[in-house]
Amino acid sequence: MSDSQKLDQTFVQQIPPGDEQTRSVCGHCGFVDYKNPKIVVGSVAVWNDTILLCRRAIEPRRGFWTIPAGYMELNETPEAGAAREAQEEACADIVIDRLLAIYSVPRISQVQLMFRARLASPDVAIGPESLEVQLCKWGDIPWPEMAFPTAVWALKDYWRSRQKTQFPPFTNPAP
Repeated sequence: MSDSQKLDQTFVQQIPPGDEQTRSVCGHCGFVDYKNPKIVVGSVAVWNDTILLCRRAIEPRRGFWTIPAGYMELNETPEAGAAREAQEEACADIVIDRLLAIYSVPRISQVQLMFRARLASPDVAIGPESLEVQLCKWGDIPWPEMAFPTAVWALKDYWRSRQKTQFPPFTNPAP
């Protein structure tokens, strides 16, 4: 029996004291293995009247279009995560303007934080997670080929907010 199989056998499903939900609890030490939602961060990044889109090179939804977004890393702020995702997917440097929207997707246990951002320059390129990147005018967005509903929601929320140009610069308050 492998070490991981032995470890798996020490966890039992029970409601820990002071809790209301069944959790995986170590039968030896009482450690509670909490399973929490994943946080996704991304941006609707624009250059003049164009929006950055990426064609996915990875599953899920390989070959479909999306905005730069992905899972937040440990020890990372949401803003830094959104900037990292834009860099990874489109070799793009972005400037965060403000939080655009928060989407809850409970069926896949995700909370998505989408930012409104500007490209520091129009120089974008294919990153390791993209097959193609492009700066797209609103009327040219390939809606039927969009990978995820949340990317569509973010684009539409951006479009509704685009006339609001008096947003203060986004700042993350110090903890």
